[in-house]
Amino acid sequence: MAEKTPARIDAAALTVRFEATVRTIGGRLILRLPDDASAKLPSRGQVAVKAVMNGHAFQTVIEPDGMRGHWLDVDEKTSRALSVSGGDTVALGIEPTKDWPEPEIPEDFQAALAGAPDICKVWQGITAMSRWEWVRWINATRNPQTRSRRVEVGISKLRSGKRRPCCFDLASCTDPDLSRNGKLAAAV
Repeated sequence: MAEKTPARIDAAALTVRFEATVRTIGGRLILRLPDDASAKLPSRGQVAVKAVMNGHAFQTVIEPDGMRGHWLDVDEKTSRALSVSGGDTVALGIEPTKDWPEPEIPEDFQAALAGAPDICKVWQGITAMSRWEWVRWINATRNPQTRSRRVEVGISKLRSGKRRPCCFDLASCTDPDLSRNGKLAAAV
């Protein structure tokens, strides 16, 4: 998840405002956007947003839930900073932005990129949104062999000038710890 910068800001200044309950899925805290809030977003896939949760501003990318909606990861840092846990209701304001934060590159893919200096310009030349798609595609499997193969194929595709990983369903939930068959698993 992108780094969140704590700051006090009024959520009313943002275009989509709502309250939602923090849920636990697979040991992680997430926040599923209400259907009417998701419907106001420009895409059923990932969306970069400026956000305010309980008065604290940050920028991140919200993920699709595979059911025409979206969810937001409530990482440990945010959970601690806002003293929120599963079952808590939070107030949010979000506004889509064209300025995508840089994704956190998984160690295996980062090592592969470092080992392929010939594609450095290609990687730096693609948009942050495209880099999010590469990371999402690589992270979308639990199978270590499939993941390793995706890293290899990713380097090969970048080397051949491809700017995006493939044509996988951008509206599916691809987090293997949170999804089942492309849909966000039921919150407990």
